[in-house]
Amino acid sequence: MENKQIAITQFGGPEVLTIQSSPVPSPQKGEVLVKVAFAGINPLDAKTRAGLGWVASQKKDNLPWVAGYDISGEILTCGEQAERFSVGDKVAGFVGFPLQGGGYSQYICVPETELSLVPEATTLEAAAAIPLASQTAVQALDKAGVHEGQRVLILAGAGGVGHLAIQIAIAAKAEVFTTCSAANLDYMATLGAHAINYEFSPVSERVEEADVLIDLVGGDAALDALHCLSDGAKVVTVPTITADLICEKAKMLGFDATGMLVSPDPEQLDALLYMVSVGLLKTEIQHIYPMSEVDKAHQQIETGHTRGKILLDMQC
Repeated sequence: MENKQIAITQFGGPEVLTIQSSPVPSPQKGEVLVKVAFAGINPLDAKTRAGLGWVASQKKDNLPWVAGYDISGEILTCGEQAERFSVGDKVAGFVGFPLQGGGYSQYICVPETELSLVPEATTLEAAAAIPLASQTAVQALDKAGVHEGQRVLILAGAGGVGHLAIQIAIAAKAEVFTTCSAANLDYMATLGAHAINYEFSPVSERVEEADVLIDLVGGDAALDALHCLSDGAKVVTVPTITADLICEKAKMLGFDATGMLVSPDPEQLDALLYMVSVGLLKTEIQHIYPMSEVDKAHQQIETGHTRGKILLDMQC
């Protein structure tokens, strides 16, 4: 039995992603072997593949490297002292973050502590869409201290993190404003957010007195959004490339601003998967690509216009 994996062979465009084969690994102490059904694609994967950011700087002398942090699948074998799960259990996880990666694999050995059980009512597709994006959403909202009655502005609400952040903020009884393209106005309304078409006018002309800004875009769009905030507002900016710039400008304007790096938390993932299973959180999956079309999947994520998530089917 061989293990097909998608590796970054050198930094560059989507064409540098190559399918390679290796033996199926054996779980070590405390690990389980997962047959991966679906792997989630995140903007970070494409950024690293292009040679940008901290992960790429750490990996430049260690290519090829198998990317991927979001997986769902089935446990095939358990290593010594791995007792949390049984063979056949359906699991999902935010694995190997940030330097190990490995999610773009048909089979992967993972410490059992990095995995969560997928509830029966949750599909493996939805489970693969959840880990990195939903935990980024929750942790950003927590960092901002979002609570009932606040006005929260979330940039890029239709994206992987954004569509989940909107739902979680609304569950906390905040009033949510978001930016999106014309094509996503109706979709944002179905999630309960006030949607602003950024193609029509800058958000600073449409929103005022927001208590919190969750910036999932960075750059000029985030700088513009700072003009929507009330005195003493909190800003959490997620894109690392412009975080220093946004925080500096926000602090000059008197706001409490911070960047953030998501941190895997399996207990938090348990809660989020439960929310999906009972319908409190809905995942949007724009497309599932076979692993052989990973280049197309990366091209799509790099458009910056993906609605929700895109996944790889690792078994076809």
